[in-house]
Amino acid sequence: MSPNKARCGLLVLAVIVATGGSVAAQNLDQGKPAPKLFAESCASCHRSPRGLAKGRFHLTLYLFLQKHYSSGSSSAWALTSYLESIDSGKRVAAKKPQAASTARTSLRPPAPVPAR
Repeated sequence: MSPNKARCGLLVLAVIVATGGSVAAQNLDQGKPAPKLFAESCASCHRSPRGLAKGRFHLTLYLFLQKHYSSGSSSAWALTSYLESIDSGKRVAAKKPQAASTARTSLRPPAPVPAR
């Protein structure tokens, strides 16, 4: 093989290595809300998120989810926060838009006690 062909081959190989090494892995769970993450990855084994975080420390639950069930640290953190919010009763709910200021509650005064 001639020296020119060998150099050209090495140059092509170097370009392939340089361009191929810059490809990064894609996190498919990035940007998904925690309830959707639970539905896609946990709901097949767990019916509901209730009780999954009960009695567990925040950090240990996070590390467990990160190592075994999530594709990244951000999704593990979101799942941890979601599971703890469900168990502590602090459900994250969307605010319902109220009607005009005439919105009244459904409370009524007590009924009178019947006489005997």
